[in-house]
Amino acid sequence: MKIERIVSTRLPTPYGEFAIHGFRESDSGQEHVVLSMGDLTGQPGDEPPLVRVHSECMTGEVFGSLRCDCRPQLQGAMKRIAAQGRGAIVYMRGHEGRGIGLVQKLRAYAEQDAGADTIQANAQLGLPIDARRYDAAACMLRSLGAHRIRLLTNNPLKMAALAEFGIDVVEREASLTEPGPDNEKYLRTKAESMGHHDLGHLFE
Repeated sequence: MKIERIVSTRLPTPYGEFAIHGFRESDSGQEHVVLSMGDLTGQPGDEPPLVRVHSECMTGEVFGSLRCDCRPQLQGAMKRIAAQGRGAIVYMRGHEGRGIGLVQKLRAYAEQDAGADTIQANAQLGLPIDARRYDAAACMLRSLGAHRIRLLTNNPLKMAALAEFGIDVVEREASLTEPGPDNEKYLRTKAESMGHHDLGHLFE
């Protein structure tokens, strides 16, 4: 995986001022961004920075869809990193619908409206359950000096993938949101069928 940092500039937000770094994959041309705050490299003895690897979600983050928890997870990560003054959000373009793409995700929504859960919907359409890759995320983190991190996730696959590509994940922190009537089944499927951590108590 070859990826190039094209630009870095500042991004003032309601949660504080971040630096935003634009990257481009050399082979595919796919672009990604990283929001960072503070020194990601750190000094010996420093606690590793808090990092969220976040998948693009137009329906949730742009249009405010309540079918998923993507928007509150992203906003929550920004708030937590700003409160600590140090950390990063790796925003993965091309991960829409766990990597199947926007229109295919909408097709899966239609299957869910007919009663399928997220896994069943993808299977009925002949699509993978999760087609995301994280080698680009690891490359971007290394480029910014973040070799040891605390990962903000409930997804064990993200932890394993980043470790496979050379990132030392020394700790996992939960990323929790409150379920609602439109995303309860989605979150339950994550917990019961995809092995996501820390979600089971939401349905007790």
